[in-house]
Amino acid sequence: MSTGPAHLDDILYPPIEPYETGFLVAGDGQRVYWEQSGNPDGKPVVFLHGGPGAGTSPWHRRFFDPERYRIVLLDQRGCGKSTPHVSEPDADLRFNTTWHLVADIELLRRNLGIETWQVFGGSWGSALALAYAETHPDVVSELVLRGIFTLRRHELEWFYEGGAAAIFPDLWEAYLEPIPVLERSRLIEAYARRLADPDPAVHVPAAVAWTTWEASTLTLLPDPDLVASMAEQQAAVAFARIENHYFLAGGWFREGQLIEDAGAIRHIPTVIVQGRYDVCTPIMTAWDLHRALPEAEFVVVPDASHSASEPGIARALRAATDRFAG
Repeated sequence: MSTGPAHLDDILYPPIEPYETGFLVAGDGQRVYWEQSGNPDGKPVVFLHGGPGAGTSPWHRRFFDPERYRIVLLDQRGCGKSTPHVSEPDADLRFNTTWHLVADIELLRRNLGIETWQVFGGSWGSALALAYAETHPDVVSELVLRGIFTLRRHELEWFYEGGAAAIFPDLWEAYLEPIPVLERSRLIEAYARRLADPDPAVHVPAAVAWTTWEASTLTLLPDPDLVASMAEQQAAVAFARIENHYFLAGGWFREGQLIEDAGAIRHIPTVIVQGRYDVCTPIMTAWDLHRALPEAEFVVVPDASHSASEPGIARALRAATDRFAG
């Protein structure tokens, strides 16, 4: 079992195995993997992974006290253990949108007989957590959010169209490599064409370049193991295809929707954890969300970028779940 980065062993809870696993038959031919671990009679929490398309890992269970939490993980449509996997040649993304995922989460809550639950999400998972909570505010007991991302146009342009190249020009060159010069004014669209190409000689290198760019910038200091794991071909194809599909559509949100609608969730106890030097999802978005949710606890980690595996961020996330465990 992958237990997660070794440097987190003195920060997070010990590794655990699930006591129950299953597949949610979500319609549209989709089967969504879910699992439960920890205490079956504990406080329910659902973990929403990033990407979209990243899937869950066993170490994600370790943010929660297993004696006090009933821990629910799920792999969102098309990734992880969910089927059909988007790396498959005949994968169809028509039924993979934010609102399909929100409906899946709510169906899973009902199927598990959970009345209210804490929602924990980082990066894309923070956007999905906000979308879910704003749609179903009465079933969310608390929110723990990390690396805030809301898919506004300027957020996407910063990281995928050239803004972050000012900080990582060397890595940016590798991201540009699969795209002809004449197509580089609209990189998300240019990548969409290559990722949709049925020829593995076209879509695999594009997926690896897309994912390597992201993986290489997730942490304040380079993490070669993280880059290698995310650049594995099958995982990279699913990750890049789903991300690109969501970003082309702006998450199916109206511009600025998640922050504009945050008034609907001001009553929900919330912790926002943000790395000061986050290049993927810069602190400007977390600050905008904090202004919309002034009652939320806003934790800025001074020596971190984006990843939940960075020690300062991991400590802040565990502190938040421990605070809410009672």
